[in-house]
Amino acid sequence: MSNTEQRIAQWEQMAREAPDDMAFFSLGNAYKEADRLEDAAGAFAKAIELNPGMSRAYQVAGQCLIQLDRLDEAAELLEKGYVVAAERGDVMPQKAIGSLLEGKLGRELPEVKDAAALKAEVEADGNTILDRRTGKPQSRLPDPPMRGPTGRFIYDHFGADTWREWIGQGTKVINELRLDFSDPQHQATYEQYMLEWLQVTPEEIEEYAKQHSA
Repeated sequence: MSNTEQRIAQWEQMAREAPDDMAFFSLGNAYKEADRLEDAAGAFAKAIELNPGMSRAYQVAGQCLIQLDRLDEAAELLEKGYVVAAERGDVMPQKAIGSLLEGKLGRELPEVKDAAALKAEVEADGNTILDRRTGKPQSRLPDPPMRGPTGRFIYDHFGADTWREWIGQGTKVINELRLDFSDPQHQATYEQYMLEWLQVTPEEIEEYAKQHSA
């Protein structure tokens, strides 16, 4: 069994046993990697149904629909995703969705609210953060949850409630995939699923670190 087939089997099992947005989003990515675009689009649609704020799911679902030549459906979905991404301050998904709408589909970008102004207003007291996963104010974490750029990015973009939710979700991942943290490969696997759940890419973290380096 190839690595891709193994990932598909793992996430199909998790989608059956713990059918949440993360399981279907990760399953969609695995299907997409295997070029099973119809299956991928269906899995991403289920992730969006479970979590309408999952901006990156709109992005990758739209990519699949474009490749399947379902252009009107792709445009409608991406327009919704563009607004969602803007409201949550998901800068990279918003840019990627905008590029698909303008470059691939020839559509004008929807009008969106000023997310930066809302974020600044919510976070003015220093104790509250506009959580990127939920799009709602939450208490700020007391400290970065881990060392390095990833910990700093999480601290600056996600609230305490979301992080507690990930700890519970991460326990499921550890148990389902039988991860052993003494193995560096298993550590990398855990972080990969964590970032997928948070809808963050390593490239986004790297870019953020560059922008905020001393």
